[in-house]
Amino acid sequence: MILTVTLNAALDLTYRVPRLRPHTSHRVAEAVERPGGKGLNVSRVLARLGHATTVTGFAGGPTGETLRALLATTAADTAGRLTDALVPIAGSTRRTVGVVDASTGDTTQLNETGPAITAAEWAAFTARYAQLLDDARAVALCGSLPPGVPVGAYAQLIRQARTRDIPVLLDTSGEPLRRGVAARPDIVKPNAAELAALTGSTDPVRAALDARRRGAHAVAASLGTDGMLAITPDGTWRATPPARLKGNPTGAGDSAVAGLLSAWLEGLPWPDRLRRAIAVSAATVRAPVAGEFDADAYEAALPLVKVVAV
Repeated sequence: MILTVTLNAALDLTYRVPRLRPHTSHRVAEAVERPGGKGLNVSRVLARLGHATTVTGFAGGPTGETLRALLATTAADTAGRLTDALVPIAGSTRRTVGVVDASTGDTTQLNETGPAITAAEWAAFTARYAQLLDDARAVALCGSLPPGVPVGAYAQLIRQARTRDIPVLLDTSGEPLRRGVAARPDIVKPNAAELAALTGSTDPVRAALDARRRGAHAVAASLGTDGMLAITPDGTWRATPPARLKGNPTGAGDSAVAGLLSAWLEGLPWPDRLRRAIAVSAATVRAPVAGEFDADAYEAALPLVKVVAV
């Protein structure tokens, strides 16, 4: 199975309004709840792509209970390919709110910080993580760190997986990314802003090369509507989506991670990994709800993704 770690899980709320106007009241045309946080989004997409996956991290309070109930529904809908191994905490799982303007398709995102994690809760998680590594074929470490979790947490988790020869993908930002890269993950998947903040360079190629020198085995950088750049030991490629898409981008980067991981474990070469990552990401933007993807849009986009060697 593929293990995803979401230390700052969330209950994602998507509100759809006819038109979003500042300083006014809005009548919500539709409201949808989904389990959220980057790793949980990755696991949902992996399960829909046919891969067994386990989610771990933290969940607590009423929002945590709702999140776990929704995960159980996802597990049932994907023939049990998704397993919940979240660690309970005293604090309440955060919420994220995406407001979709139906007139434009654009989304405004509001994210809570997350609950404070105690030393005992962190110890309980690290014990659970060590157990879950026994059955993991790959690990995805995703998202922000909640208060109380050591800033070097991802570096610690990468080293634990590497001692067992389990490949690791890291998708985070800021100081956790800097420390995590130094622990030599197999793939890092920053966006352009996160890569620039890590390296000080706004040129994606130069920045990705710098990230590899800092310890990343391979870098797959999301470039928004410009697609993705991958600099790897096997070569360098750029992948671009078939068209510029309007919609809800929440979870699109997480879908790209799922695409990369699934294709990687299927033994596909890097160009095909990027093709799948871009296609499923584009299909997520087109989906009406955060963190889902439109299967028909994915199949239609896959042959249209352009991948060129750089």
